[in-house]
Amino acid sequence: MKPRDSLGGRTVVVTGASSGLGREAAVRFAREGCSVILAARRGDALEETARRCIEAGGRARFIVTDVTREPDVRRLTEFALLREGRIDVWVNNAGVTLFAPLEESSFEEHRRVIETNLFGAMLGARCVVPVFRRQRRGVLINVSSVLGKVGQPFVPSYVISKFALRGLSEALRTELASERDIHVCTLYPYTFVTQHFESGANRVGRAAHAMPPAQPPERVARALVDLARRPRRERHVPRYVAGGLALHALFPEVVEQLIQRSLERFHFGDTKEAGSSGNLFAPSGGPARVRGDRKPLVTTPAFAAWALGQLADIEVQSLRRALRRHVPTTKAPVGAERSR
Repeated sequence: MKPRDSLGGRTVVVTGASSGLGREAAVRFAREGCSVILAARRGDALEETARRCIEAGGRARFIVTDVTREPDVRRLTEFALLREGRIDVWVNNAGVTLFAPLEESSFEEHRRVIETNLFGAMLGARCVVPVFRRQRRGVLINVSSVLGKVGQPFVPSYVISKFALRGLSEALRTELASERDIHVCTLYPYTFVTQHFESGANRVGRAAHAMPPAQPPERVARALVDLARRPRRERHVPRYVAGGLALHALFPEVVEQLIQRSLERFHFGDTKEAGSSGNLFAPSGGPARVRGDRKPLVTTPAFAAWALGQLADIEVQSLRRALRRHVPTTKAPVGAERSR
C-alpha cells in the first residue's frame, strides 16, 4: 500500500475488536470502505461490532480468537485470506492489564499479561508477515502505549509488555528493511477511558481510574486509522506526549518521582474492590462498550496545578539532600587541631 492510498476496498484485521479501541477503530475502518475481519474472545460482542461496521458502510466478518493460542491466530489469518483473498492491514490491538506490584499477585497472572499483549502480537506478526511478503505490501500496526517508553508503578507486567512491543516493531522493521511497501508502525497513546480499568485484573484492593489528562478512545482510533492510511514508524497520541517523554529523558529522577506521587494519589479511588483476575483468563461478562466508566478522579486543570506544586517540592527536597551531602553535620572541638 502506498503511503497516501485510500483505504477503500482494503482488508483490515483487528484483534481485540470486541470493545474499546478495537471496536471503535474497526467501525472507522468500515466507514472508510474497508472490509474488516474482527477477532476477540467474545462472540456476542464481536457480532455487535460487526453490525456497527456494516451500518457504517463497510463489510465485516468475525471469528472468535484467543491471541495467546497459535492455532487460533493461524485460523484467523486463513479465515481472512479465504474470505477476502488478501490482508492489507493487521492491527495487533488485543491487550489485558493487571493492577498489582510485581511482587504481588500470582506469577501466572503476570505471565498472562505478557502472553496476551506480547506473545499475541508476535503470533500475529508471524502469521501476517509471510502474507505481506507474498503480496509485496502491507501495514502492521502494533498498539503499544506511552508506557512502552516510560515506566509506571502498579502495572509492571503491562509496562514490560508494551516496552517489548516496541522491540518487536524495531526487529521487524530491520527484517523488512528491503521491502519498501511493507510498513511496521507503533502507536503510543496516553491513557484513554475504556473498560480497561474495569475489566483488568486487580490485586490492589481499590478501583483503578484513568489518569488525567485522559482522552476519548475516538481520538486514538482516528490516529490508528490515519496510521494505516499514512504509515510511519511511530505515532504518539496526543502528539504532545513526545514532549513529556523528552522531559523524562532530560530529568528522569524528577519525572519518575512525580509519576510515583501521581499514581499513589489519583490512580485508585476510595472504593474497595475485591481481588480479581479480571479478564486475564476469560472474557468479562456484561455489555461490551467503547467507553468505560472509570474517569479520572481529578480534573486536568486541578491535576496540572497539583503537579506543579509537586515538582517544586521535589526540587526543594533534592536541593536539601544535596546540601546535606556537602555540609559537615558536626564541628571539631575548639583547639582540637592545636592539641594534635
